[in-house]
Amino acid sequence: MAIVASDAPLFAEVDMGVDSSAPVVRATVVQASTIFYDTPATLDKAERLLAEAAGYGSQLVVFPEAFIGGYPRGSNFGVTIGNRTAKGKEEFRKYHASAIDVPGPEVERLAAMAGKYKGHFLGKHRKIMPTALERIIWGFGDGSTIPVFETPIGKIGAAICWENRMPLLRTAMYAKGIEIYCAPTADSREVWQASMTHIALEGGCFVLSANQFCRRKDYPPPPEYEFSGTEQDLTPDSIVCAGGSVIISPSGSVLAGPNYDGEALISADLDLGEIARAKFDFDVVGHYSRPEVLSLVVRDHPATPVTFTSASAKTEGSHK
Repeated sequence: MAIVASDAPLFAEVDMGVDSSAPVVRATVVQASTIFYDTPATLDKAERLLAEAAGYGSQLVVFPEAFIGGYPRGSNFGVTIGNRTAKGKEEFRKYHASAIDVPGPEVERLAAMAGKYKGHFLGKHRKIMPTALERIIWGFGDGSTIPVFETPIGKIGAAICWENRMPLLRTAMYAKGIEIYCAPTADSREVWQASMTHIALEGGCFVLSANQFCRRKDYPPPPEYEFSGTEQDLTPDSIVCAGGSVIISPSGSVLAGPNYDGEALISADLDLGEIARAKFDFDVVGHYSRPEVLSLVVRDHPATPVTFTSASAKTEGSHK
């Protein structure tokens, strides 16, 4: 859904304060819809939302899963076991055309947006396990794409949607000292809130979960785009993703959200002192760990399907 620039805020902000004597970081999660099949327009929308969040003093802004490129909710891309339809292949071509390269020009533009507010491009996280039918259209990350970045506002990392339910992945991120745990998602069910609260308590970290809020009209109309199995029951105003974006403290307290009302910017002040207070109770990779009984090995090198020995030889030769 396009947003028309105006002097008024795009969305109402949900704002929760904290004791000013403690070190704080103001963070915002964006709950908004992609402009589907239109990556340039989605980037424009992202820039307006980022500017508005920065206007509220936000130092960290988290966008939903697949905000750039779009989450293909309801699509099956014409796939059945043993067959892929011509229409489904064309749908995939259009979806692929909306995707971006990392690095690439769209990432450069995102970095430039952040640069206006003293931010910059740090790196990428790639979802290591797409969920269900996502696997027919999305690839897999590896151990090199689960970073935790040390920044002036804390150690920041991310896990996307249902990979947040993978205990070993979470443990790897805890071991890297994550403090602000970003959880972009496409899951708007109430049970998602339980997962987010559990992660905050388990990791002794702040959890920032951002989801899209979408109505049927935010996607192209049929027959260009169809919600498989439910299209006949939908009106343009039917909610197809209800949001539920939320910010949770290391003690499990909800600082802002969950919001199910519409597109919004949801903000909270994060008292970083809460991290130490929470880990005094429970530190899953510290005083509450038993490495002589239970341990984890993470293969954090890039996993490539093809290696050319001639390229390796040239690299070795350049160091002689």
